Amino acid sequence: MNPVLRRGLLVLLLVDTVLLATLELFFLPLRVDGTVPVPFTVLVAIFTTPLLVLQAGRLVHPKAAFAPLALWVLTVVVLGLTGPGGDLVLIQDWRALLLIAGGALPAALALGGSLAVPGRK
Repeated sequence: MNPVLRRGLLVLLLVDTVLLATLELFFLPLRVDGTVPVPFTVLVAIFTTPLLVLQAGRLVHPKAAFAPLALWVLTVVVLGLTGPGGDLVLIQDWRALLLIAGGALPAALALGGSLAVPGRK
């Protein structure tokens, strides 16, 4: 595959990572009937973050699989703690821990699997 195309795919995956992390963070406080918390964005993070890591490792290079995970964590932490207008977007309860664990742990496992694959020549 063309190296320029590989870089373009990596940039596209990274933009997708930032968008997904932002949406997951903003919709985390969602409640049904105003009382029951429903953190469905944790499920989105559990499924999409490892996919982004695996695709980066498969399409670009196994070492590039680290980029979506690092960018996802960076986006959640920076945007969550210093949100728009200085607001604290990352809510301070069990849902925030569930989001961080649900996005980072499966992606870290996928990263390990991606790095175990021999590199391209």
